[in-house]
Amino acid sequence: MANRDYYEVLGVSKGASKDEIKKAYRRLAMKNHPDRNPDDADAEARFKEASEAYEVLSDDQKRQAYDQFGHAGLGGAAGGGGFGGGGAGGFGDIFGDIFSDIFGGGMGGGGRQRASRGADLRYDLDLDLETAIGGDTVEIRIPTLDQCDACDGSGAEKDSPVDTCSTCQGVGQVRIQQGFLSIQQSCPDCHGSGKKIRNPCKKCGGEGRVQSSKTLSVKVPPGVDNGDRIRLSGEGEAGEMGGPSGDLYVQINVKPHEFFERDGNNLRANVPVDMITAALGGDIDVPTLNGKVSLRIPAETQSGKTFRLRGKGVQSVRTSAPGDLLCKVSVETPVNLNAKQKKLLEEFRDSLENSGRSHSPATSSWLDKAKRFFNEHLG
Repeated sequence: MANRDYYEVLGVSKGASKDEIKKAYRRLAMKNHPDRNPDDADAEARFKEASEAYEVLSDDQKRQAYDQFGHAGLGGAAGGGGFGGGGAGGFGDIFGDIFSDIFGGGMGGGGRQRASRGADLRYDLDLDLETAIGGDTVEIRIPTLDQCDACDGSGAEKDSPVDTCSTCQGVGQVRIQQGFLSIQQSCPDCHGSGKKIRNPCKKCGGEGRVQSSKTLSVKVPPGVDNGDRIRLSGEGEAGEMGGPSGDLYVQINVKPHEFFERDGNNLRANVPVDMITAALGGDIDVPTLNGKVSLRIPAETQSGKTFRLRGKGVQSVRTSAPGDLLCKVSVETPVNLNAKQKKLLEEFRDSLENSGRSHSPATSSWLDKAKRFFNEHLG
């Protein structure tokens, strides 16, 4: 195994860069590390072989000697998967990267926990369409964690001494041995703060923060839409150890409207029209967000026809020109007819059939297609 080509061990070419060599080694080391493969002698051997190869190829001088003379050029400088400090890349660096992947943190020298920023918060704000389009100032009430005013966020009673944590000696982290390697993690006694509070604040119980709620005024700009967010800086949760507060993000949800449906900058509306007006034409009143307008319905208008009222839509926060109102006509068939009305409709139908002209082109076309289908497929 000691005579195996180091480039082959790591699976890289002889012209590989240091970064490529490092990535190849990390991949093999993570895969074959003894902690991940307990009681697997083959994995341990592969791990040692990869470590030996990396120790040589990550060091410029050793790599040059190896490239010229092979294993004989090393003169015993490498072998057995030694874990000394050799190598320009540094095993501390490479293992720190591996620990970051395996355990979620590196071996870097952590210090005492510093003040940390508070968490960001989200608030879902439901608005009616008129408010979303026209804008307004809305008051909201949110639960949050505020800095404790009794201890100013320190977690200790006023003038109460704070001791250095005896477990971590104030560092905030402890070192745990993992075989021949060691890992640092947050101190379990002081939770990374590096200190022990003798007399916790009675109001916050030593947390430095208290649960509360607050009322905020949110300025809703005209033209907001579903999914838009309004950021209120510093209105999130209070930070730990006296750190700055996070932000509050107000998420806009626009409620359904009884008349309109928003489509970008346009508004859509379904407009029912009686059969007589659709056939003969006429004017109908249509609601808009700024009052009603008159819509001209041409004679012989068919159901599904869409009319555009320009400038009667939405002016969003991202554009300067308003959209349009799109009115889709739905021709309504009369109901609750009395006998006289039914007779008049029958006479009207007879007059259409006897006129010798087509008064329902879509119906005639559909019937012709249906007849051809029956003759061709069902004939």
